[in-house]
Amino acid sequence: MTYIEDQNYKQKDFTETPLEKGEYEFCTFSNCNFSNSDLTGIKFVDCEFTECDLSNARLNNTSFQNVKFTSCKMLGLHFELCSKFGLEFEFVDCILTHSSFFDCSIKRTHFKDSQLEEVDFTEADLSEAILDECNLKGAVFDRTNLEKADFTTAYHYSIDPDTNRIKKAEFSQSGLAGLLEKYPIVIRKM
Repeated sequence: MTYIEDQNYKQKDFTETPLEKGEYEFCTFSNCNFSNSDLTGIKFVDCEFTECDLSNARLNNTSFQNVKFTSCKMLGLHFELCSKFGLEFEFVDCILTHSSFFDCSIKRTHFKDSQLEEVDFTEADLSEAILDECNLKGAVFDRTNLEKADFTTAYHYSIDPDTNRIKKAEFSQSGLAGLLEKYPIVIRKM
């Protein structure tokens, strides 16, 4: 397997010339296009992606270990297909709409200023995660571990406390309606 270290990739279109299979460590990818690319089996360790389009990329056994995504378009990604070993990433100002983290263990993951609309978190472990200023409209939480997760600035979420673990999770007073949505009650602002 090819090993690449400390490389900077700028404005590369990997839809035309696919990224070489291998292990990438301490690499940066800026303004690169990976949309619909096959990233199967590629390993990214301590890498950064900035203003990249990874929409609908295939992630079969792809490894993301301590990877940061900033201002990336990441529509329809299936993170549940990634290698589970060392899975760790951070998302800042990203669009993750229609992506899936089904059954992923992503404890302490930080999502900041990101669009998480229609994202599937079913059976994921999001304990101690931070969802800072994130739009969670239509996101699915079912049998999800949200213990000690921070939702204080997140919005548009709907979480059923009966089917998710929310012990010591943090919510703002304005977000409580997202926890009570299943009940036929009216919540009025005072």
